Amino acid sequence: METPQQMQDAVQRCIDGHKDELHSLSRDIWSRPELAGNETHAHDRLVRFFSQDDTWTVEAHYRLATAFRASWGPVGGCGGEGEPVLNVGFLCEYDALPGIGHACGHNLIAEVGAAAALGLKAALEIRTELPQPVKITVLGTPAEEDEGGKIDLIKAGAFADVDLVFMAHPAQQDASFLPCVALDEVSVKYHGKASHASAYPWEGVNALDAAVLAYNNLSVLRQQLKPEWRLHGIIKHGGEKPNIIPVYTELNYYLRTPQVKDLCDLKAKAEACFRAAAVATGCRVEMIYPSHGYYNILPNATLANLYENNGKALGIQFQEQSANFSGSTDFGNVSFIVPGIHPFFYIGTDAFNHTEEYTEAAGAEKAQLFTLRTAKALAMTAVDVVCCPVLLRQVREDFSLAKLKQEKQLKGSNTALTAP
Repeated sequence: METPQQMQDAVQRCIDGHKDELHSLSRDIWSRPELAGNETHAHDRLVRFFSQDDTWTVEAHYRLATAFRASWGPVGGCGGEGEPVLNVGFLCEYDALPGIGHACGHNLIAEVGAAAALGLKAALEIRTELPQPVKITVLGTPAEEDEGGKIDLIKAGAFADVDLVFMAHPAQQDASFLPCVALDEVSVKYHGKASHASAYPWEGVNALDAAVLAYNNLSVLRQQLKPEWRLHGIIKHGGEKPNIIPVYTELNYYLRTPQVKDLCDLKAKAEACFRAAAVATGCRVEMIYPSHGYYNILPNATLANLYENNGKALGIQFQEQSANFSGSTDFGNVSFIVPGIHPFFYIGTDAFNHTEEYTEAAGAEKAQLFTLRTAKALAMTAVDVVCCPVLLRQVREDFSLAKLKQEKQLKGSNTALTAP
């Protein structure tokens, strides 16, 4: 019977053997950036990638127009009827940003997910005995940057039979965990009354004044916020013409806190600022939350430690983890329903995400070493867990304890945790 080390060696050989195909996949997605919910080319490319091996069962347009599912197995176990299957999931993202393309490196996330799935498959193919049957599921999860595609997939039942989830995100450093924060997006619309801005401005109700006051209210509010809380936004629509009192304006804001429990407090403060601007100017205000709220990521110490051990064996150098990371992801919602890990990985540049420089780095040949190394570490971590029932139990215990802690904090703050 092959040992876990031999299986991990098989992971590395497999990913190295497919490196050209994987790079081509990533580069193809990078060269055709598509916005959230419109990733038709990336979807089709990934579907073709898995369909070329008929041992994968591939479902295009899975629950969402640009989502997909590729599954393999189950294999192993005792063969008894009704024996539970351990379903290991790998997630691919592939949406880009408006104007600057793949400046968050989601093409590399897709590559990592695909590569790690191939690596685990190769490891399972050489193992004659496993503690229980194992299945691999790759989920293509669109619209992370805008709409929260993973949350829609949760609601559609796509994660119902998944036991573990793995993915990794490009960054400026390698880290097994960074504290991604909870996020809500709010659209604020002010309705006033149009009038000639020079001839009889007193007849108008200025919606732009309301928007400017709201913007300034929030800027002043920042002084009173906790250091880790964030709010930032834009005036999306400011009027039509200088000689018309603006009848309609719109702002778009993101509100972020380290924990879900704090988000309701920040929302209440921000909404008070929006309403105050309406009262001061005589406008009518609408506050709309157009997309799903993102939860903070639940940590899983067992998976993080395994990932670090495997990463170090591959030459990854982990930095001291930052306590002030302020990014958000819909993987946070996934982490509340399934044990998982969402490490970050260096891609060969010190440029920051969401910049043109990072777009270039995400498509560069230099990023491939780091991307495939990360995929190997993820797959090797999956090997550790599927081969050892004790580790699997620890992963599940970590998940239960982390979720219980969050629920207690929410109860203490009189905040309800809504189902994703």
